Amino acid sequence: MNEEKTMNKPLFRIVLAVAAAMILTGCNSADDPVVELQARAFHADDECHVCGMVVSDFPGPKGQAVGRDGTRVFCSAAELLGWWLQPENRVAGARLYVHDMAHGSWEQPDDEHLIDATTAWYVIGTGLRSAMGATLATFAEEDAAQALAEKHHGRVVSFDELDASMLLRNDAAEHGHMH
Repeated sequence: MNEEKTMNKPLFRIVLAVAAAMILTGCNSADDPVVELQARAFHADDECHVCGMVVSDFPGPKGQAVGRDGTRVFCSAAELLGWWLQPENRVAGARLYVHDMAHGSWEQPDDEHLIDATTAWYVIGTGLRSAMGATLATFAEEDAAQALAEKHHGRVVSFDELDASMLLRNDAAEHGHMH
């Protein structure tokens, strides 16, 4: 009986090592899909996550919230930010994107230049038209934002400076109503 225990001990260790290896590789399986949280080009049939309008029907910078559960698109940067500023929408790990308006035109923002919304510069109070809500112009570089602000009598703010009341005040001032 003692001899039987000795013979099973190496076999037990091998089985244990194989089981541990299977568990560890199961956690990092090559079959598990890797979710890339990258912006994508807007499609002609994309509808705004907030208002349901067709995103491509409007000029100005658009927005995207990309999470593990998919991409939410917005008809304006202001709609994206208004949505994001609501605590229930702060989806863990989501990345936010807006157009860099230094590229393309106001009527046709360039989807090749979608930038991280958290590092973007925002111009408020320009009077430029876009979709529903406050119009925000978005830029990767502060100098480009400042140039538009000077041309259209706006003000430059960072992502961290934006809040919901600022979006509402900007919307009311530009459109004469509350959204």
